[in-house]
Amino acid sequence: MPPRKLDPEKLRAALDDQLVALDQPPYDGPATALADALVTAVRAAYDRGLQPERAAARFAVRHLLDRLATIAPGRTVEVRVPPYAAVQAVAGPRHTRGTPPNVVETDPRTWIDLATGRLTWSEALAQGTISASGARADLSDHLPL
Repeated sequence: MPPRKLDPEKLRAALDDQLVALDQPPYDGPATALADALVTAVRAAYDRGLQPERAAARFAVRHLLDRLATIAPGRTVEVRVPPYAAVQAVAGPRHTRGTPPNVVETDPRTWIDLATGRLTWSEALAQGTISASGARADLSDHLPL
């Protein structure tokens, strides 16, 4: 399944709202780098001990989940980051009904930290900030993105 196309106008609005909340000027970089700039701004909010803007966090999570689905295509593992998004990824047996046998679930901050390399898979498991069930629910070979 191809990644979702994020609306550039909504992405820019969310990024600018997050930058304003961080007392930074609006984004003036290329449109092709909007999603990565948004991830950076959301990480900056977390680093400052702030809750990121809801739309900014949602788009950052979606962008990183879509990148996972692109680099590890498949439908064997469902990766959930409530309340924002979920994707199916990783090649292997396809799941079609009910709760998938391989599920990874975590919070937005942990997902962003995993996807960007600030946190390793084993560290997240040890901290209890990630839940992984099923024989194929180990994403360590695919992280950081």
